[in-house]
Amino acid sequence: MSEIPGTANGVVWQSNPPGSIYDYIRVASFSIGPDGLVDQWSLRAAELFGVSARDVRGKDPVEAFIPAELRSRGHRKVAEILDGKEWTGLVPFRVPGERHTRGLAEVYVMPSETEHGERAALCIAVDVRALRHIETDLASSQAIFGQSPFGFLLFGPDLRVQRANRRFATVFGGSADDHRGRTVHDYLSRSEADRMTAALRRVMETGESVTDLEFVGTVPGSTDRRHWSVNLYRVHSGTGRPIGVAGLGTDVTRRHNAAREAANARRNLALLNEATARIGTSLDLETTARELLDVAVPGFCDLASVDLYQGLLSGDEAPPGRAGGRTAELRRVAFASAVSDAPLVTPPPAGTPCCETGPTLVGAVHRYPFHSPCAQALRTGRPALVPADDGGLVHSTLAVPMVAHDTVVGLVQFSRTKGSEPFGERDRALAVELAARAAVCIDNARLYRREHERALILQRSLLPPGAPEAAGLDIACRYLPGNAATEVGGDWFDVIDLPGHRTALVVGDVMGRGLRAAVAMGELRTAVRTLAQLDLEPAEVLSHLDEITRGLGAPIGAQTSRAAHKQRDPELSEVYLATCVYAVYDAVTRRCTFANAGHLPPVLVGPGREAELLDVPPGMPLGVGGEPFEEVEVELPEDALLALYTDGLVESRDHPLDEGLQAFREALTGPRRPLEEACDHVLGTLDTRHGQDDIALLMARVRGLPAESVGDWRLPREPRSVGRARELARAQLTAWDLEPLVDTVELLVSELVTNALRYGEGEIRLRLLRDRTLVCEVWDAGLVQPRRRRARDTDEGGRGLQLVGLLSAGWGSRRTPRGKTVWFELALPDGDGTAEPTVDQLLSMF
Repeated sequence: MSEIPGTANGVVWQSNPPGSIYDYIRVASFSIGPDGLVDQWSLRAAELFGVSARDVRGKDPVEAFIPAELRSRGHRKVAEILDGKEWTGLVPFRVPGERHTRGLAEVYVMPSETEHGERAALCIAVDVRALRHIETDLASSQAIFGQSPFGFLLFGPDLRVQRANRRFATVFGGSADDHRGRTVHDYLSRSEADRMTAALRRVMETGESVTDLEFVGTVPGSTDRRHWSVNLYRVHSGTGRPIGVAGLGTDVTRRHNAAREAANARRNLALLNEATARIGTSLDLETTARELLDVAVPGFCDLASVDLYQGLLSGDEAPPGRAGGRTAELRRVAFASAVSDAPLVTPPPAGTPCCETGPTLVGAVHRYPFHSPCAQALRTGRPALVPADDGGLVHSTLAVPMVAHDTVVGLVQFSRTKGSEPFGERDRALAVELAARAAVCIDNARLYRREHERALILQRSLLPPGAPEAAGLDIACRYLPGNAATEVGGDWFDVIDLPGHRTALVVGDVMGRGLRAAVAMGELRTAVRTLAQLDLEPAEVLSHLDEITRGLGAPIGAQTSRAAHKQRDPELSEVYLATCVYAVYDAVTRRCTFANAGHLPPVLVGPGREAELLDVPPGMPLGVGGEPFEEVEVELPEDALLALYTDGLVESRDHPLDEGLQAFREALTGPRRPLEEACDHVLGTLDTRHGQDDIALLMARVRGLPAESVGDWRLPREPRSVGRARELARAQLTAWDLEPLVDTVELLVSELVTNALRYGEGEIRLRLLRDRTLVCEVWDAGLVQPRRRRARDTDEGGRGLQLVGLLSAGWGSRRTPRGKTVWFELALPDGDGTAEPTVDQLLSMF
């Protein structure tokens, strides 16, 4: 009860608010009259004992409620009480009509008097079970609140601390009582305290609990940031009245750090996955460096730059070193920034120079001072932390060497600006991994560039130097290698002089790329030139080339037989394939014989006509074997244009072969152009997508030998034909104004015609050809090839071919469809006369 002033008589009686202690204890009262019987019975007594006043009034309480075995003692106690003694004790009771004990009551009995002065008793009873529940609840609350390992606060309706437990006091200092009356502003920063206050007020007003509400702050005596998780719930009295908000706080700093580490680990793994996918997509050094920075900025850092050794970029094979106590030269190849208006490099603080001349632009060549952190990282191969400049934009920089195959190829710098976390150990490990992956790709690109250049040098060294010359042909050629992003291929062409003012035109392509393809191309080109000097037919040349190609990839010792080719282990050998077109042009007859091994067909443009593809059977590529090659002979019109080429000219990823061939024919058809200009026109007109493949183009303008440059006679098989041959040769040379060669030609013609009479068969044919050189040929039907030998001192003959070899610029023999041809060649006089053989040269024949 409480009294409120300002009302009638100054006092108003009012019920206690809900939540009074009596609501929990539930005190019951009853009275015993002088006769020892119940005369008054309260409602609480009826609730406690389960008996209404009507049923118990006028009854002996001992007989009604006390079990039988305790009644005698109960009567004595009642008698003592009525004699004026007080008594307190525990009394088991039962409900009337029931045989078993129902409960235990703590009873306080006080003597009293009636209005007539008789002795009576007033009894107050409390259910012991309710008391035990209260004790248990208090103990539980004390255990939870006082012994909890978590910080516990009880806020009152005014949001001030009413109670704090020992754990909370241990963290924030003082005793638990010292925190009474404080607010959250005494523990948290203003922004965090305002957020906490709003949450407390919301819980107090709505009754909705809040779980896992995180706050950040510091504890007294420490500057380390701590993270707490707080659970808030409203507290009610026994009658349900809100009396405050309870807060349970847990220090989750470790959990937060672990989550941050896990997030960083996931970010690092994502960066590494991205690096794997994005770094190294190109074989270009600068592109690879930019790909590294695209991955690192801004996912890993805010600024980054890449420096590569200048020697590696220029193709220097020597390992990078130092000069004059300084590091070797480096070139800045890439820079990236996620910060607007950021400098290309942030100079370090005074006393710790990193760059010689301040900011370094992309493309600039520079050095790092010997004692700088960057130079130290390059020397040791280990990352170094570059000190930050106070007040500068960058506050943390890692200088990480780019190491590939135990070789440092450059340096990458990762920088973070203010507002970002400084680099930690995990960041350092990630930076090293990123730099290493990029370094391997850069080193691979460098090695590829070196191989590409070597293959290109090899390939160009094997191609005809300058503008080739040929009898009866004007020659123009073009060779365009693939760019640095594609490997060198095996394309080649050649122009080979053959006896009798004939010319072999060759274009081929080894399938595959790189140095191996270039080497295979060189071997095939050498083989073609060797076979051409044997003056074999085009189909026969390709058959020999096919055997050679099949032996290119075979192990040593497995190239001696066809059976070895079939049985070679594919694990120990490589398969080489090549395409080739081989043509032999005769300047006298203007006839050209073609043989094709899987190559694109030649294109012929007659005067005033459209370009056409010659119908030359393609055959199988070289290296396949098992199929013969066919020959096709075509007479080429005077002033016609013949074009041989590789597939890089007419085929690309975006254009099929048929479209390319049609465009090539259209580019060749049209007004007559000089040969060099025609080559440039073709390359400029066709969409070759150059760089995807090598391009070889060989074009020839037909210039047959004029009739006045050919002398051709047939001689009967009789001795006097030798003299007749000398006469015909002398007359023809005189007509050509080649008198200085008359004596030599007469002598050599006599030897060849004599040999034809002595060792040959059938009719004899003498032919003189005048072009860039003078060629003399003697034909007969015999099949035995002449062989030069050294005559003995006692031999009367056998020195004719020695004399031919000594006096001519070259000689030889070749098979023909009807026998053989023996020939020699002399250089045309240049006005200074021809050199006569020396005495020693003449004596060497004997």
